[in-house]
Amino acid sequence: MRILYRYYFNEFFKILSIVSLGIALIFSLIDLLDKVDNFMPGKLSAADFAYYAFLNMPKYLYYLLPMSLLICSLFVFSQASRFKELAVVKASGGRLKRLFYPFVILGVFFSIIAFAFGEFIVPDFSDRMLEFKKKYMKGGEKVSFKEGTLWLRGTDGALVRIELYTPGQKVAKGVSIFLIDKASMKKRIEVEEALWVQEKGSPGVWKFKKATVYDIDKGTIDNVQEMEYPYLESPDFFGKKIKNPEEMGIGELYRYAQRLQAAGFNDAKLIVDLNSKVSYPLMNLFLLIFGISFSVMGRVGGGLFAAGIGIFISFLYWLLYTFMLSLGYAGILPPAVSTWIVPLLFCAVSVYLFRKIPE
Repeated sequence: MRILYRYYFNEFFKILSIVSLGIALIFSLIDLLDKVDNFMPGKLSAADFAYYAFLNMPKYLYYLLPMSLLICSLFVFSQASRFKELAVVKASGGRLKRLFYPFVILGVFFSIIAFAFGEFIVPDFSDRMLEFKKKYMKGGEKVSFKEGTLWLRGTDGALVRIELYTPGQKVAKGVSIFLIDKASMKKRIEVEEALWVQEKGSPGVWKFKKATVYDIDKGTIDNVQEMEYPYLESPDFFGKKIKNPEEMGIGELYRYAQRLQAAGFNDAKLIVDLNSKVSYPLMNLFLLIFGISFSVMGRVGGGLFAAGIGIFISFLYWLLYTFMLSLGYAGILPPAVSTWIVPLLFCAVSVYLFRKIPE
């Protein structure tokens, strides 16, 4: 069996490296082409464009790894079944499940790696990507975002700090505005809550509630119940520049959700995304087992046809998974149900097929 293990592992990893890296690179280049108009003309070299594509790859590797494992398992073992290699194993007294057990362990290993990848590597590369965008993209230098806290420049040049920002509800808590002239501060505004108000036919404006205005030049302090502030960008501008929940690690996302909850916000989307951080990596194990079992049980056929089936099953999984997540976002299903129902369904099917593998 050791020779067979070595042979199939070599084939599996060879194809996996080609498929996973190749697909991730393609998606990264597509993203680059989509964003190329947003870069400042004449600022980037060919090496900078390559670096941008490189920074995007961990995110796509994380999301495409389950599909890659499914395609590779279908490809390798459907070929083995087609050329009667598995029949020879059984004829010589070997057991197919014994041959596949190391790949089940490999699936557990990939799930752990995917979890660590999503927790440490993807957020780190996302931070680097934000720094890259601040340096080279139009308007990208104006915004910094960390665990819900937002730093940016107002259109009047003021430095703005938003203690807690909720993109979905377009509400800001704890807004501090510092108007600095040369080396000294001219004015400071402290706001308890800011709401984005957009009436029909108007571009929209931020309305501050319970604001305190410190005028350093005049030496006065004014308390204002409500005021408009036209020098702050719209929430649409924020949404394009800040990190998405899927680009945060579990720790950062959990702290963000806790801060929102303490401020009185119940953002269902963040809770769903937090649960999906745990459920999604397990799909690497489930789809790998599914691919092995289906290739043996279903008589898939040639390698390219098996790859096509893998893409179709992956698309079906994504369709079901995103649909359930959307139900969780809308509050129709509890977060735990919306994030776990599809992985558990695929787990049940995979285990059933694996147990039915003929010996």
